[in-house]
Amino acid sequence: MSKVLFLLISGKEAPEKANMAIITASRQVKAGRYEDAKVLLYGPMEEYVANLKGEYAEAFMDLVNSKAIDSACVAIAKRYNVDQKLSQMGIQLSPFGERLAKYVNEGYQVISF
Repeated sequence: MSKVLFLLISGKEAPEKANMAIITASRQVKAGRYEDAKVLLYGPMEEYVANLKGEYAEAFMDLVNSKAIDSACVAIAKRYNVDQKLSQMGIQLSPFGERLAKYVNEGYQVISF
C-alpha cells in the first residue's frame, strides 16, 4: 500500500474545487485506501475551512477527528487571521515547508487540490 499526502490549497476563489478536495480526502481516509493518509492545509484553504458550514464542514471535521490532518501553515493562518479559530478546531499550526519536506522525504505521494 502507498502513503499519501493530500495538499489542500484551494479556497473561496474556487469553492467547488475546495469542496471536492475536502470530500475526496475525507472519503479516502474513511475508506482506509492507503497505508497512511495525511492532510496539509496551506494558503486559501486555511481561511476556507475556518468558515465552513454544512456537509463540507462535517466532512472536514471527520478528517480532524480521524487525526488525518497533520497541520496548517502557521504563517498563513496568522496572515488570514484564522490561527485561533483553526487551533480551536483542533488543527496544529506548523511551518508548512518543514511539514511538507517531512512527508516527501518519507516517500508519501503528494496529491494537491
